[in-house]
Parts: sequence; structure tokens; C-alpha cells
Amino acid sequence: MHTEPSGRPQRAELKIVTREGIRDAASAVLSTGSRLVLMACHEDDDQFRIVYAFAGADGRVELSLAVARDDAWIPSLALRSLAAGNFEREIRDLYGVEPRDHPQPHRLVRHGHWPRGWYPMLRSASVVPDFEPDVESFPFVEVEGPGVYEIAVGPIHAGIIEPGHFRFSVVGETIVRMEARQWYLHRGVEKLFEGLRPAAGIALAEQITGDTVVGHSLAFAMAVEDAAGIKVSEPDRLLRALLLEMERLYNHATDLGSLANDVGFGIVDAHAQALREQLLRINATITGHRYLRGGITVGGVHVLRLPAATDLRRIQAAIEELVAVTLSHAIVRGRFSGTATLPLAQAETIGTLGYVARASGVDTDARRDHPFVNLGEVFHVVTEERGDVLARYRVRAREFSISVAVIVELISRLDESTGSGTSMDPAAPGAGLSLVEGWRGTIAHRVELGADGTLSRVKVVDPSFFNWPALPVALSETIVPDFPLANKSFNQSYAGNDL
Repeated sequence: MHTEPSGRPQRAELKIVTREGIRDAASAVLSTGSRLVLMACHEDDDQFRIVYAFAGADGRVELSLAVARDDAWIPSLALRSLAAGNFEREIRDLYGVEPRDHPQPHRLVRHGHWPRGWYPMLRSASVVPDFEPDVESFPFVEVEGPGVYEIAVGPIHAGIIEPGHFRFSVVGETIVRMEARQWYLHRGVEKLFEGLRPAAGIALAEQITGDTVVGHSLAFAMAVEDAAGIKVSEPDRLLRALLLEMERLYNHATDLGSLANDVGFGIVDAHAQALREQLLRINATITGHRYLRGGITVGGVHVLRLPAATDLRRIQAAIEELVAVTLSHAIVRGRFSGTATLPLAQAETIGTLGYVARASGVDTDARRDHPFVNLGEVFHVVTEERGDVLARYRVRAREFSISVAVIVELISRLDESTGSGTSMDPAAPGAGLSLVEGWRGTIAHRVELGADGTLSRVKVVDPSFFNWPALPVALSETIVPDFPLANKSFNQSYAGNDL
């Protein structure tokens, strides 16, 4: 039986550390099985403050390290955590705080033409200087040897895909090495939160990445509620869970069709996209918006109506039929099987999340590990072991059916409740952390409120930040024609990554 979570968020244990003690302190937390969920830099009046947030079975821990503005450096944890290394490079690019002894000291967020000495998250960075020629290009590794040649893809892609550059080193058709370069559209999302009232921050959170409206707005709202000590009623938490699963449904339906399309099975994709459209129309009846905007509030939730269980079961049956047709096709199975394999050990080392992790055998899901409501006995975590395109496809397919079962169960427990409509706007300082299992994986938000309750700092981590580094690993020894298929099986967000 599940233990019923309370309506009040779990608070993190805060520990103050020094430069000399940060590595040992972080290693001690990691050794308990906790993972690093985020690192956030804060520009205080006379110092920088770095917060390291960890979460695990034993609870949540935050380590806080302060450094002087005129001596702005921190010891690198990159050799202990790949994710920490990327967070450190991000902090260096946005705040100018140097990670000492980092094994990859080159830029991450700021491309070579960004002005040197200008850090966009600083208070003093309101005036944007002229950008420079590209004097510090990303150092792609050149692979040498007989028959090796390079293929460059991007950064501009066809259609409306956001920019990203992929550099392939290839022998014949086999990928020897692939390096990716993102952050072509740094939008300053975290900076835009600063100074807003929490209630106004919901609209911005909904636009962090357009296909994860509920995931990010809920993570933001729960972080604010944690900071302000706001308790959310059980009916509202049930409704929040319902919206989260509805978001999972239409995205998984999209991917199940698109993956079939990438191996030439377009008729399945046509049917899947028709089912996606039906789900979007159902969404519009729930919140008034096809992508479920407007449902989440700070302290509550409000919907126009609940979906009909009969409609969802009908769509579930249609999706399950499409999955059966897809996997019964020998050519499809042949293209899916063994393609872009991410082994368990590498998935764990990189820190992958969501269906990418679960397809490689990593048993992780915030709905179970960090629950905000009891989803009932119909919910369970889906894992596969192969770590290939087929495994990522099967995880999505099984999660779709489980999500429908969860939603139907939630509908029966809600008894036609459409939410309290509560919307609170805290007016006191505080700090809060939230973890929400979005459809791609675990989303983390950390919020700090100023003395008047306005947002002084919001740190956002989409699961794509953790999962993008796994794609080049999975592509090793994959053939070039399978890159679109492999990329779609990961389906990471550019917008969620390029904040």
C-alpha cells in the first residue's frame, strides 16, 4: 500500500559548507544513494551563494556554499558527478563563478561570440554589450584514422525544430563519435522570473517548454508552496495528478506515432496523430486550452470539467492496437531492436531520467519516489532492460495504458470536483524545492522569495539537461541513417534545456 502524502511539501535539510568541505560533504550525500537534482547560483549583496540540492530515499538535502565576489571560485565536483560538472559550467557562463580544476573548462551556455566578461544573470548585466566574432568556438574533437569523415547537422533544421548542432565522425555509415552543441537560443527564462509575484510566475512557467505546460507550472507552484509553507487540499492534489497524466498521454501518443513514421510506417503515425488530436480536444474541455494552460495555481487548481473515462478507454484501446500492429511488423522490429543502445551502467553514470532511464533499467520515477498524492494500486513504474529504441518505445506504450488507468481511478475519487480555485500570493521570504515527474522525466524547480514575497531566484531543471549527454553515448556504433530514429526515441527538449 502507498503511504498517503500530506498536502505540505517535504522540506529540505540545509547544511552550510565551506570550499574545503564541499567535496567531502557532496560525496557523503551521494554515497547514500541520493542524486544531485540541481545547482543554483545566487547573487547576494556581498557574495555569491551556490546551493547544491540532493534528493533520495532518505529525504532532501541542500548544501550552501558562499564565496566572496572578488574571489569567485568553487571546487569542481565534476569528477564525482557528470551533472555537477555541467551545472558548474552553466554557473560559470551565467554568473562568472569559476569551477576550479574542472576537466572540461570550455564554455557551455555562452557561445564564442558572446562578450567576454559579460555574465547575463548578474544584476549589472541589464545593458547588453555588442556581441563579438566567434573567437572561442566549441572545441569539437576531431577523430582521426583511415576512412573517418565528418558530417555536420544543424544548427538550423527543417520545419520548426529549434537549433542544435550535431557533429558526426563516421566510418562508412557507422557513427564513431557524435558531439552535440546546444544553447543557441538562451532566452533568459530564469532572469525573467526575478521580481515577479509568485502568482504571475505561473504564466511564465507554463511557457518554459510548450509541451510540458503542466509539468513545469506544477513544479513551480509546488516550489513556491514549499517556500511559503502552503498546504494543498487532497482534491486539488488529485486534480493536479490528473492534469499531469493527461499531459503524458498526448505526448506519448505523439511519439508512438512518430517513431513508427521514422522507419517508414506512416499509416500508423497518421492514426496516432489523429488520436493525439482527440486528446488535445479533451484537454481543451478540461482547462480551456489544448495544452492544459490555466489549470495550475499557487495553492490550488481549477478545471472546467473532468474528462470522460469512456473516451480515454476508447483512445487507450486504439493506441494499444496501433502498438500491436507496429511491433508485429518485422521491418519495424528490426529497425528498433539494438538501435542506439544506452547500457544501464552508462545511464546511471550520466544521471538520465524519465523514459530514457527506465528503458535502460534505471528504476526511477518521482511519482513514486517523491509523491505529492497517492496514485492508487493501478500505478506502477515501467522499466525495460535493453536500453535501445525498442525499449524506449515499449516504456512509452506501457506508460500510456497505466496513465489512462490512473486517470480513471482519479476521476472516481474526485466525485466531479473541479478544484478549489485557490490562488495564493505569498508575502514573506522563504526557499522551496519541488520534484515533479513530467512526461519526459523528473522536473526540478527551486524558488527563493524575497522579503516582500516576490521571486528573487528561480532555478529550473528540465530532464533534458540530464538526458542530452546520453544521446552521443547511445549513438556510438549506430548507423547515420538511424540518427533521426534514435533522436526521436530520446525526444529531448531544446527549449527546456536552452533556458
